[in-house]
Parts: sequence; C-alpha cells; structure tokens
Amino acid sequence: MSKELAIFNRIVEQITIEEDVILGKMMSLPGLKYNNKVFAFYHKGNMVFKLISSKLLDDLGVEYELLSPFKIKPPLKGWFVVNSIFVNSWELLTKEALEVMKTTFDK
Repeated sequence: MSKELAIFNRIVEQITIEEDVILGKMMSLPGLKYNNKVFAFYHKGNMVFKLISSKLLDDLGVEYELLSPFKIKPPLKGWFVVNSIFVNSWELLTKEALEVMKTTFDK
C-alpha cells in the first residue's frame, strides 16, 4: 500500500465517525459520502475535493487542478484535484468538503 493510500485510509477512519458519512465510490474510486453524495475521493495518489471555491486552497498555498475526467467536456465545477505533495492538507480539506456538503444538504 502506498503512503498516500494509507493516509487516505486514515482520513476515512477518522471522518466516518461523523453521522451520515460513509466510504463509497466515485467513478469506481474510493470516496467519502455524506447523505449518499460524494464530497472527496482518492485517485492515483491524489485526493479530489468538492469545494465551493478555491479560496481555502489558495490561502493554504496548495496547488490544485480542476477535475476534468471527460475529453470533450469542461472541468467539473467545484471539484479540485490536490496532489500528494500537499498530503498534509488533505485532512483539513476533507473536513472542509464535508462542511460544504452538510450546508448543501442541511438547508
């Protein structure tokens, strides 16, 4: 198991203590769900987060790419790919993505 996957698994263990948070799938990849909606997932040594904007990423100095899984479609709005170079920010970003999802569902 890679170091990055081990860190993702540790985050999963910690965050699934939250009510209504479970391990699930996003495009056949391991991800975290709140009320059955994915807010973060692991892909090829990186983590991908559903956030409202890039503000927190910019404030932390975390470099990112927009998630663009389709060849002919634009990137998915609000989905940010964070490289393992910034693995120390993954836990915080996971918590932020969960809060974003909670505010979306708990309105």
